[in-house]
Amino acid sequence: MFVQRFDKTLPPAAMPLAISIVMPCLNEAISLPHCIANARDALNTIEREFGISGEILIADNGSTDGSQAIAAACGARVVAIAERGYGAAIIGGGHAAFGDYLLIGDADGSYDFTDGVAMIARLLAGADLCMGSRFAGGIAPGAMPWKNRYIGNPLLTGVLNLLFRSGIEDAHCGLRAIRRDVFVALGLTGAGMEFASEMVVKASLKQIRIEQTPATLSVDLRDRAPHLRPWRDGWRHLRYLLMLSPTWLFGIPALAAMGVATVILAIALAHMLGLLPGTGAFGTSWSLVAGFLFCIGHLSAVMAAATHLHSVNEGYRRMPKIVRRYARLLTLETMLITGAALLLVSGCGLGAVAWEWSNGDFAALSTPLPLILACVLGATGLQTIIGGFLLAIIAGHEARFVATARQDALVASAVPIDRIAA
Repeated sequence: MFVQRFDKTLPPAAMPLAISIVMPCLNEAISLPHCIANARDALNTIEREFGISGEILIADNGSTDGSQAIAAACGARVVAIAERGYGAAIIGGGHAAFGDYLLIGDADGSYDFTDGVAMIARLLAGADLCMGSRFAGGIAPGAMPWKNRYIGNPLLTGVLNLLFRSGIEDAHCGLRAIRRDVFVALGLTGAGMEFASEMVVKASLKQIRIEQTPATLSVDLRDRAPHLRPWRDGWRHLRYLLMLSPTWLFGIPALAAMGVATVILAIALAHMLGLLPGTGAFGTSWSLVAGFLFCIGHLSAVMAAATHLHSVNEGYRRMPKIVRRYARLLTLETMLITGAALLLVSGCGLGAVAWEWSNGDFAALSTPLPLILACVLGATGLQTIIGGFLLAIIAGHEARFVATARQDALVASAVPIDRIAA
């Protein structure tokens, strides 16, 4: 988790600083003068149109080409960020900013900060986060590699919208504006390029008001290769999206696996009991596969519950109302009793199988289905007990998993109620 402290003593000024333009910087000596001048134009326009002033903050990530001195000479405030990475630089810059509104953009000359004037207008009108859309604003020839434009960005943005329903056209646009209190409340931690997705995902989970405006993308001014590594950073984005979505990573696979297993075992059992004619298509092999699927699915369901509870405790997800409604049932004791009951039924089943086996002079069983069912119930019972303790640990070593008072306090401290979108 990103932790860094800054001196937040406000400098003397005739007008309070309301806007902070934050630029992450790592060896951008060539492009910095252009970017700072462009940011100054944006601030002048903002002051003229809205009557508020601002600052330009360079979040330097360890430049060795004199970027710090250049930025200071151009009138920007420079803050050194020790932790390396694109996200770490922005997080550090955001926490060090004086303004109530943050306009974030790259320091390579690819973005026009005057596009951010419309973003600040959206924030002043009530939005919490305003994203830029390069696809709506225009991408200059050569400004974005074809694999990023036609594969990477559409794919990752599509996955993000599928998992989190954010409705954003361009989740990885480097120009965006956000209220500083919301920025802090989101608890952003992504040190690398995955930070771009993290901000949108956590804002979506918080159900804050997200809007978007066009943003242009130009060919950057650097004389070196960009820091972005498409395949590596693309994978980091994708895995991060999955880790923030326990429903899709664990929940849906769990339902699918347990559903298929239940159908197979139910049909096989119906044939064994004579409720359906013949032997059916699901014999011993399919019954073993179904038993495996059910156990794996149940384990995945426990993981879904655990990771969802963790995300609520971390403050970037809200507890569903239906879960709160039945909070009194979601306890360690409930899971222990349920697990013990399943183990008892499993033990009875195994005992019945052993009795039948002994009565048949220990010959091979006519059907292994009862044994499979008993083993599945036993494994599920054990996983329920172990999962109960896991959930209790995540809940803060409390027997009650949904600590309503604690989580209400987390939600209230994260984003004021009057700022939650309807």
